[in-house]
Amino acid sequence: MNLGIVGAGATGLTAAWDAVRAGHQVTVLEAARELGGLAASLEVGGVPLERYYHHVFRSDRDMIALIEELGLGHALRFHRPTTGIFRGGRLIDFTTPADMLRFPEFSPLDAVRFAGSSAVLKAVRNGERFSDRTALAWLRRWAGRRATAAIWEPLLRGKFGERAEQVSMAWLWARIHCRTFELGYVDGGFERVYAALRDGVQERGGKVEFGKAVESVRQDGTVLVRCADGSSYAFDRLIVTTPQPVFARAAGLPADDTVWKNQYLGATCFVLELDRSVIPYYWLNINEPDFPFLAVVEHTRMIDPSVYGGRHILYVGNYVERDDWRFTTEPAELLTAFLPYLRRINPAFDESWIDNWHFSKAGFAQPVVTPGYRSLIPGHETPMSRVTLATMAQIYPQDRGQNYAVALAREVTASLGLRG
Repeated sequence: MNLGIVGAGATGLTAAWDAVRAGHQVTVLEAARELGGLAASLEVGGVPLERYYHHVFRSDRDMIALIEELGLGHALRFHRPTTGIFRGGRLIDFTTPADMLRFPEFSPLDAVRFAGSSAVLKAVRNGERFSDRTALAWLRRWAGRRATAAIWEPLLRGKFGERAEQVSMAWLWARIHCRTFELGYVDGGFERVYAALRDGVQERGGKVEFGKAVESVRQDGTVLVRCADGSSYAFDRLIVTTPQPVFARAAGLPADDTVWKNQYLGATCFVLELDRSVIPYYWLNINEPDFPFLAVVEHTRMIDPSVYGGRHILYVGNYVERDDWRFTTEPAELLTAFLPYLRRINPAFDESWIDNWHFSKAGFAQPVVTPGYRSLIPGHETPMSRVTLATMAQIYPQDRGQNYAVALAREVTASLGLRG
């Protein structure tokens, strides 16, 4: 089969890897100039580093299996990094269960209810039982109003803004049930995984082409793909891994088609290269409602700064609407607006600590999973019989992540008979 794949992220490259090993002719078309999709990398000190913070959990079996399959198992190392919460103008340890129970705003009863509700979510194996209720309503009832107001509500509002009250409890269940305290990272970055997939595809005769933004997809016996650079392709079958709205525009689908109905937030992320540490944690949740960003992640609290030439790496990340000022503002101006808030976290912080910085944004990064979301998820089949959709909005209730992108690719290649 002459197979086309749109997108060189985790789903597209894994699908290409499976198909080319089964003897199919494969061409991957990627709009950007780099591998990895939302896991794409830049360089710091000559070492690849993800544009948006990434790691794997012990429970991410599909991603771990792929890393081992590619011969990179020796490079995957697990760590037990620390977590904190910034609330009430101070840093609060929130790494261990004991830290959580000692949270200063909790009474003994609040601590018991917080721990008990979290234990229930860890124990429940099928999160779809929560799909018809909202996270904040469930949490206020079972975790308690004080714990919800102090911990969960600021996190949900920081991430989803005005849509926080609409977020499904199934989505939050996945965040608690499926995650582990240990985090894994590949020596040299996840770029090594995507480069190994690309090389494996090319060594078996496949192609991975960059700068190929797909403008139209039509089917007339074969699948015809036209790109913005004027190039065109004909395939026996096409797998599309781009966000649903992007595919819908290219396919000329009507505005009321299911692929338009899922709502996405955009993502923005600064990577700051610093000459010293800013926070005493790997991950810091910002639970202050007036802050303009959601989380601060000091990558070099997990990976030694020596890997990056002595630079300390700080991510400042957000999920926002695409018309939000934090998405539309010019990056240098946006960073200037963020600096006073970094000083609130660490009063000693000074702009002179920043040796270099990078900014990335993506328009379709986080589906908003609401009650009834499952009914909005399109199937892999599309109105074109030879075109298959495999996109993050079909991952439920987890909704995104490298592990689930790999699992999605393998589900699709198996269903299409493309795996050896």
